[in-house]
Amino acid sequence: MINVLIVEDDPMLAELNKRFVNKIDGFKVECVANNGEDAIKKIDDSKIDLVILDIYMPKIDGMELFRMVRSQNKMIDFILVTAANDTEKINEALKLGAVDYLVKPFEFDRLEKSLLNYKDRKNLLVKKPFVEQKEIDKLFMKSYKQEKEKDLKKGLHKFTLNRIMKFLKENKDELLSSEVISENMGMSKVTIRRYLDYLDEIGSVEKKIEYGSRGRPSYLYKYKNSSTR
Repeated sequence: MINVLIVEDDPMLAELNKRFVNKIDGFKVECVANNGEDAIKKIDDSKIDLVILDIYMPKIDGMELFRMVRSQNKMIDFILVTAANDTEKINEALKLGAVDYLVKPFEFDRLEKSLLNYKDRKNLLVKKPFVEQKEIDKLFMKSYKQEKEKDLKKGLHKFTLNRIMKFLKENKDELLSSEVISENMGMSKVTIRRYLDYLDEIGSVEKKIEYGSRGRPSYLYKYKNSSTR
């Protein structure tokens, strides 16, 4: 179980974050602090693995608290939350070792992705004494892929993308051609290919070449299990 400290001066937002984090498998909110001083006491008195930290806090602000904990060499990770997206603070947060940086207002699914990515990383590093490059790449490239998923190419629609992904997932044991997907979904082959090319680009499908009797290649697609949480 990953023990979490939420540091947020807005009581309502702190409670919402607490309820949300507790719903995610493998996480438990150990305590909540409404200011920097209280957060320091809770870090000293409790077993904390991860701090979800608002930067702008009364008494001791979030960046100062972050620096203090780092100077003490405590094995605690931080996800920073702030209404500011200035590059100076982001740069400092990254240099201090923040595992993520969320800018308010953020959607809860973005926080969920951050937490699940953190859990994957922690589980890998705890359970295995040595890791391969491909396992490291999977962790560090995941956030890149998630950002690409947020920014769809012009002309693509999230609803259609989700429909195609749902169909691929339901048939995840099969290699499917764009023609087969087109027939089953009642959409044109041209449209299907555009979405499949995009899914291949962001690493959400496996793409294999199949050569016909005349040597003309065609592509087959399969849902990539490694892209699931």
